[in-house]
Amino acid sequence: MTYDLETLVNNFIPFLSSPFGIFVFACVYVVWVSCLLPGSWLSMFSGFLYGTWLGSSVVFVGAFIGAHLTFYLGRTFLKEWAQKKVSNFPKIQIMEKAVQREGLKVILLTRLSPLFPFGLLNFTYGLSEVKVRDFTLGMIGILPGTILYCSLGSLALEISNFGEVLSGRSDTSSFIWSLISILSTIIIVVLVLRSTRKINQDSKSLD
Repeated sequence: MTYDLETLVNNFIPFLSSPFGIFVFACVYVVWVSCLLPGSWLSMFSGFLYGTWLGSSVVFVGAFIGAHLTFYLGRTFLKEWAQKKVSNFPKIQIMEKAVQREGLKVILLTRLSPLFPFGLLNFTYGLSEVKVRDFTLGMIGILPGTILYCSLGSLALEISNFGEVLSGRSDTSSFIWSLISILSTIIIVVLVLRSTRKINQDSKSLD
C-alpha cells in the first residue's frame, strides 16, 4: 500500500506528540543544526505538531544544544574544516573580527538578521575569541524568528499548506519580523564598518 507524505506524517503524529516523541524531535533538531541545514521548515513542523509555544520551546532547546555543539567542534576537533568552510563566505568572515570588538552586541544582531546562516555563525564564533557566555546569551536573538515560524506552522492544518503559509507575508507577525531583520542587518553593517575602521586605525598606529 502506497502512502503519501501527509499520510506517513499523520501516522507518526501520535508518537511525536508523546513525551518521548518530543525528546526525539529535539534530538533531530540538534543533528539538523549541526549539519548546517536550514531550520525554517523544521521549525514550522514543530509548530504544526506542538503549537506555537511548546513548539518554540522544543526548537529553541534543539537549536541551543546544536549551536553549542558546533561552536565547540569549530573551536576544537573541526577547527581546520570550519576555517575552510567559513573562508567561502566573506560576509561571515568579517563577523569573526567584528565580534572581537563588539562582542554580545554583534552576536545578538546576527541572530536576528536572516542575512547570516545560523549554522555557519556557530562555527565562526567558535573560531573567534568570543566568550562562551556571550555566545550563550546571544542565543536570545533567535527567539523572534523561532516563534514566528512555529506560529506559522501552528496555523497549517495539513502538510500541503506549509508552502502557502511560508510564502504569506501579509500578516502582522511577518511584517514585524521583516522589520526587525532589516533594522538588525543595517545596524550590523554599521558596527562592522566601525570595527573595520578601528582595526585599520590601530594597524596604522602600530606601523
